[in-house]
Amino acid sequence: MLEVDNIFVHYGRVPAVRGVSVTVNAGEIVCIVGPNGAGKSTTLLTVAGALSPSQGTVKLDGVSIAGQAPENIARKGISLVPEGRHVFTQLTVEENIRLGTDMRADKKGVEEDFELVLSYFPFLRERLTTPGGKLSGGEQQQLVIARALMTRPKLMLIDEPSLGLGPLIVDRVYEILHTLRNAGNTLLVVEQSTHRALENCDRVYVLRSGQIELHGKASELTDEAVERAYFGFEAATARRREAHF
Repeated sequence: MLEVDNIFVHYGRVPAVRGVSVTVNAGEIVCIVGPNGAGKSTTLLTVAGALSPSQGTVKLDGVSIAGQAPENIARKGISLVPEGRHVFTQLTVEENIRLGTDMRADKKGVEEDFELVLSYFPFLRERLTTPGGKLSGGEQQQLVIARALMTRPKLMLIDEPSLGLGPLIVDRVYEILHTLRNAGNTLLVVEQSTHRALENCDRVYVLRSGQIELHGKASELTDEAVERAYFGFEAATARRREAHF
């Protein structure tokens, strides 16, 4: 479904992503993991059209979308859930959800999807008139995923869904992502936790210093190999020694 091939992205003269290639097949959850500053969010923003690659290609269903305006890419079926949730705090929960339908004209389909989304997130039905800013962090994370689903995307890009949330809430968020995948949705997720990625994703890409250091099926990658790619060999070895003693 998605082919990112050898992209380079710069902020001014500073390279943020160097030769990154990522593929996502229909019905998969694919994770990009890496430390802060690795280029994970830059990669998602490039796919979503907020940034343009200076080199390389981005294709959706075999058709190039690199350099197109974000609104055009959204119309083609890519929806971004950005880092930090970005709830409209003064709007109600229902208004936040329905913002995801602005580009749709199929009223019947919108109402069907609205009911479907509420079945995924039943607590939202009880909070439809509550201002978005009154929700907890975990509830806001679920709200922005619900809003993205209302665009009826082919591919959802989700940046750091576990950021700032407690372990039990993170477990709930990933349960929802699995439910979405099992319902036929396709997801590309940025995550800092290697454990979460290996536990929840079909395939994993480890990004460090703007480059892919390792990739493969989550079921075939070891914790040690992923940590070495994530931190670098010496740092990963030191961490393991500290853990041992």
